[in-house]
Amino acid sequence: MTLLSRVFGLLRDIVIARLFGAGMGTDAFFVAFRIPNFFRRLFGEGAFAQAFVPVLSEYKQQRDESEVHNLVDHTTATLALILIGVTIIGVLAAPVVIYVFAPGFSDDNGRFDLAVDMLRLTFPYLLFISLTAMAGAILNTYRQFAVPAFTPVLLNLALIGSAIWLAPYFEPAVQITALAWGVLIAGIVQLLFQLPFLMRLRLMPRPFTGRDSDGVKRIFKLMLPTLFGVSVSQINVMIDTLIASFLVSGSISWLYYSDRMMEFPLGVFGIALATVILPQLSEKHADGNNRDYSLTLDWGLRWVWLVCLPAAVGLAVLAMPIMVTLFQYGSFGAEDAAMAARSLMAFAVGLPAFVFIKVLASAFFSRQDTKTPVKAGVAAMVTNIVLNLSLVGLLAHVGLALATSLAAMVNASLLFFWLKKQRAYEAQAGWTALLLRIVLATVLMALVIAYWLPSMEAWLAMDLWYRIAMLALFVVAGMIIYPLVLFITGMRPRHLSGASGTLLK
Repeated sequence: MTLLSRVFGLLRDIVIARLFGAGMGTDAFFVAFRIPNFFRRLFGEGAFAQAFVPVLSEYKQQRDESEVHNLVDHTTATLALILIGVTIIGVLAAPVVIYVFAPGFSDDNGRFDLAVDMLRLTFPYLLFISLTAMAGAILNTYRQFAVPAFTPVLLNLALIGSAIWLAPYFEPAVQITALAWGVLIAGIVQLLFQLPFLMRLRLMPRPFTGRDSDGVKRIFKLMLPTLFGVSVSQINVMIDTLIASFLVSGSISWLYYSDRMMEFPLGVFGIALATVILPQLSEKHADGNNRDYSLTLDWGLRWVWLVCLPAAVGLAVLAMPIMVTLFQYGSFGAEDAAMAARSLMAFAVGLPAFVFIKVLASAFFSRQDTKTPVKAGVAAMVTNIVLNLSLVGLLAHVGLALATSLAAMVNASLLFFWLKKQRAYEAQAGWTALLLRIVLATVLMALVIAYWLPSMEAWLAMDLWYRIAMLALFVVAGMIIYPLVLFITGMRPRHLSGASGTLLK
């Protein structure tokens, strides 16, 4: 379902690039869309979910059904009141918010005013999508993973429909505003979609009915430091956006499209893995089963290396063909594709680290330890700021992407080091052989693809369908070469479950 969501997200970005290109209008929209998304990571699937799921899992394991209901009801009421207040402030103070997050827009009245108008439409999305994320957290805790994973498809469909059918009803200069309306519509639809599934579990929230002050206090006590710790990547992206607002027009859009391509494997695998592993780790910690806790985490880390290293290398090698094939049509020109490809290569450097953060942070949150990820997050944010300022003068928007990747590596390394130091994780046997096989297979895959890859001049000379066929051919070739080399070198499914020899379901 996550894969399906990402496919529709890719189609959404292709439609937006084709119809609106990369310029003043798209820069303004991506800022107006990124701001509520940033807060969503804080109030919704990010900090809140990471604090809520361990407590709800504990109640599910150790309390009766009425106490679970009281926790859900009281938490929903508290979160809703906070979100309503934040949404009202965000809408009323939209000019101030845009100035804070994209100060470079202040020198361009057209871009600034357009971003403010769209933010007033997109900010209420925060309320609806955060409540949707809470509903998804409840479903995930009860092992109902498919519905929350499918829900983002509705956002993508709303944006595609708005771009194609709603935009023509606006004046040409403000047609991009149709996308902001699509965001607002999507938030409402996504929340309504999940409610019947909560009813089926008999966990439909009844705000202002049940009372569990102790449980809610625990959740928000865990959430406060997590607000920063889980969202460091998003904070770094917002810092990138702030600095990019001072660069040439189109820079924010180039970063957006390259980030979206990096988010494809991150979302398909990284977020899916973290979503599945958090409730399992929480349950094992609640049961005091330290051995299975460590085995589950070891299994997750092996999967990160297995999937993310070849994905990162594949994105870097095929960056230009990907951008040319998927986006270089209509208003999105060859220069836009080249610029976005360069930042995609820089983002690809950090892909494994981004996924490691998702899994390692879940390990801390499952133990209700929110302070340690904050420490790692502070170090990563400082690293990102220093590298941004150091690299942007030399590499422009590419330097911002590279800084984000390097900061993610610092974050992931610190999380792993502290997890080992706390003796919460013990590596199982077979890691050295596993990593050698993965590195060898990845290198051979990259060499074969790079050897046969046509020149950029030849690629640009291809027509649309031939480009698509060629890109698909290289992707499929990578999907064949990589596992084939793994198999030849002796890689088997049991090597993903360490010394126990038992694959975790």
